Amino acid sequence: MTRASAAERLEVERLGSGPPIVFVHGSVVGAARTWRHQRPLAAAWTLVLPNRPGFGASLPLARGDFEAEAPLMAALLGGGAHLVGHSYGAIIALYAAALGADSVRSLTVSEPGCLRVAAGMPQVDEQIANGELLYAHAADLPPRDFLLAFRGGVGSAHPTPDPLPEELLHGVRLLQRERPPWDADPPLETLREASFPKLVISGGHAAVFEAVCDAVAQRIGARREVIPGRGHTIPATGEPYNACLRAFLEGA
Repeated sequence: MTRASAAERLEVERLGSGPPIVFVHGSVVGAARTWRHQRPLAAAWTLVLPNRPGFGASLPLARGDFEAEAPLMAALLGGGAHLVGHSYGAIIALYAAALGADSVRSLTVSEPGCLRVAAGMPQVDEQIANGELLYAHAADLPPRDFLLAFRGGVGSAHPTPDPLPEELLHGVRLLQRERPPWDADPPLETLREASFPKLVISGGHAAVFEAVCDAVAQRIGARREVIPGRGHTIPATGEPYNACLRAFLEGA
């Protein structure tokens, strides 16, 4: 994936000045909503906020797919950037960091949905089974029912209004055909060998995500932090998340 093709496919907002940080959002909602509490970081860094394919004005793929999207995000690293991903976007960031390791200044991921890295733990195996059941019936469920089940499973703190506004309805339709996150087998060994600093954050709300984050951190040699208060929706904690990220980036 060339930088030109990435620029042609993705809508990207840039804020601030200083060393760049590429932020990769997750499912359902786009960059502006996911990272709205991180905008104060633009006082010291350039925030690069791409909308994933299908979100905002970014051109869609046949379906959301962490492997297909990783080259697009890696292309945004340019000559060097910090890389931050949340949820499904954290899986994309893991793949993108391996693809563009020479351009990664640091990697931060919060609660990636790559559940199989902790397979064998009963709660993790149960969550994968429940997720597979939900996706098997994706075409049969009304969008709001699907979103409620999905958000309940991951521990999202986002409200789910009734009826769904157009932004959420569009996001759920993307979600219903997205490649399931538990299909991911991110290149953790490659990332462990990379020299850039790594940080893995969880929300302290679910044994499943604590196990996944522990496994990812251990396997890539990352610093490990817990930021409670908003369940899976960790960037929405605002200043606690920003302070953690700020300290990590300054150290990196």
